[in-house]
Amino acid sequence: MISIYIRSAAVIRIMFAGHSTDSTAEGPFEMKIEVDSNDITEYSHLCTVCDKRFKTKGSLNKHKQIHTAQKLYSCTQCGKHFSTQRYVTKHMNIHSRKFKCTECGRCFNGKNALTIHSRRHSGEKPFECSVCSKGFTTAAQLDKHSRIHSGEKPYKCLICDKTFTESGHLSTHMRVHTGERPYQCSLCGISFNDCGSFQQHKRVHSNERPYICHYCGKLFKGSRVLKSHVRTHSGAKVYSCKHCSDSFTQYCQLKSHLLKSHDEGTWFTCHICWKKFSRSHHLKRHLPCHEVVKV
Repeated sequence: MISIYIRSAAVIRIMFAGHSTDSTAEGPFEMKIEVDSNDITEYSHLCTVCDKRFKTKGSLNKHKQIHTAQKLYSCTQCGKHFSTQRYVTKHMNIHSRKFKCTECGRCFNGKNALTIHSRRHSGEKPFECSVCSKGFTTAAQLDKHSRIHSGEKPYKCLICDKTFTESGHLSTHMRVHTGERPYQCSLCGISFNDCGSFQQHKRVHSNERPYICHYCGKLFKGSRVLKSHVRTHSGAKVYSCKHCSDSFTQYCQLKSHLLKSHDEGTWFTCHICWKKFSRSHHLKRHLPCHEVVKV
């Protein structure tokens, strides 16, 4: 038998013979379907955009309209446009206030979205990592986190073959090839290819440091820098080597380990003495030693 889980965080997991494969799916609901292993071919029609699977080619083609069709259906109250009438109907739940948070008054388009939101107030994290025991509010967050331990990178760039743990990271990476930089700073004119970098850049002008370390009180401009810093206090080694049993608190430590111990990665070589460095800024720091001192 094969268990197919369609979970609240919109992820389909197919378990068979002790192995699993995940693919993104739409629909904020949770269910489990038991099917015979001979029926696995029923889900062989794959959407190459979001990885959702379908039983028939007709269902796949209908789904593709979400990605390709114009958003012809609009909300009569706020004017927001959608690709299908079904999405409009679901969206209207926000205006009818059918699914309203009793804590903050925010409204959602479905019961599952409200349930997930409510965990922010209650602090509930029902999805726990089996490796490091870290908790998450949604299954999608857990799946994303699990790839830190497994090293799985299921999203591949068809141009340079670089792989990523998240589809969003792949989408951002593609701008490296297209040259697209849609986020521009109105103060200095510098453009960015991802929203996160743009938001963090704006704090250069404001000097805002909204992220605080609860261990030492140090302030940071970005959440990623804070998370990396916190691990220096907790000692959590979330980056595991896929070749051996070693694990590290910082990604840069793992990258350096892969290069030095398993020869996986890129060396930065001094063109004068041919000394090798695992990081580019180490090479830049080394180069001045070759400068001729003028008397």
